[in-house]
Amino acid sequence: MTKPYDAIIAGAGSVGMPTAMALGAKGVRTLVIDMHPSPGQGENKHAIGGVRATHSAPGKILTCLRSIEILSTWQSLHGDDIEWLQGGYLYPVYRESDAELLKNLLPLQKSYGLKIDFAEPRQVRAIVPGINPEGLLGGTFAPEDGSISPLLVANAYYRRSMSLSVAFRFKEKISRILVDGDRVIGVETDRGRYEAPVVIDAAGPLSASLCETAGVRVPVEPDCHEAAITEPVKPFFECMVVDIRPAPGSKNYYFYQNRHGQVVFCITPDPPIVGMDKRETSVFLPQICRRLVHLLPRLRHLRVRRTWRGLYPLTPDGSPVVGWDRQVQGLMHATGMCGQGLMLGTGVGEIVARLVTRSTTDNDAVILKEFSPYREFKGAEKLK
Repeated sequence: MTKPYDAIIAGAGSVGMPTAMALGAKGVRTLVIDMHPSPGQGENKHAIGGVRATHSAPGKILTCLRSIEILSTWQSLHGDDIEWLQGGYLYPVYRESDAELLKNLLPLQKSYGLKIDFAEPRQVRAIVPGINPEGLLGGTFAPEDGSISPLLVANAYYRRSMSLSVAFRFKEKISRILVDGDRVIGVETDRGRYEAPVVIDAAGPLSASLCETAGVRVPVEPDCHEAAITEPVKPFFECMVVDIRPAPGSKNYYFYQNRHGQVVFCITPDPPIVGMDKRETSVFLPQICRRLVHLLPRLRHLRVRRTWRGLYPLTPDGSPVVGWDRQVQGLMHATGMCGQGLMLGTGVGEIVARLVTRSTTDNDAVILKEFSPYREFKGAEKLK
């Protein structure tokens, strides 16, 4: 084995990178191992960039509020431009049932510090000029939510982690977690063996197969989502627009205009498309573009530059799995972000670092109860 570390992180993505940075800041000797040639090259680069604290569950709200606090001040504190755009998240509604759902969530959201309110139709039309006014009932708007570049933030976290003496091994695949009796002792890769008393599973859609090598079952399976980006045009709206109305083949869809003027959009398939197949489909664009143009007719002349598919590490209830494993001591789960790794990962990374260093807070207790690997996995978050 090589020299021992205090902790090994499996995966240099949306969760692994901020976790490495947070551990390094606490003086934990950390090694990150990833099969790709550089940080953020797994499912992180397939994210469309949205970062919101607009959730219906306390743990996610608290975690993402901390993520937003870090991301929104990153450039001023560290100098890296991660393309943070604080345009907010808008949930426009055209059905009374959706309006009632969103209004009923407001007291809980506000009680945990989220700045959000129900906007009247005229306010919604001002936030997104040209939105379809027919039947518009208003919507909730959280102005402090925003968006970032997934690859730029991964590299910013990488540079920061390197400055904190975190070690990285790229182009190296972990073949198994090494266990002695009921304790973690390190990992084995296709290039060698590394020793550490703590192994952090931040492998996303690969978590289930990774943890099986230690005899542990994690309720995470890959779920495919498709997205696209258009040519750039002069900016005319900044927020992420989330249309929660279902349609044949989809639960909802969402889109925003990034700092370059490109419109980025994605759909939530229903039923989920489980598996590892990331090939683009001929179904996606006809399915989503009709809905986009109906909601915002100004989009009808935009040309799509590229489509892609990425994997969501899906859990049965749509919430992450974060915490110590009870079966194998030293194995930490930080996975199952269900497509929200970019927005949750920064906050989760700090929580994991506090777990490793035994310095958790009262807020952490709320979050860890919600994200526990040993919860019942019943129900689902209302705004997933």
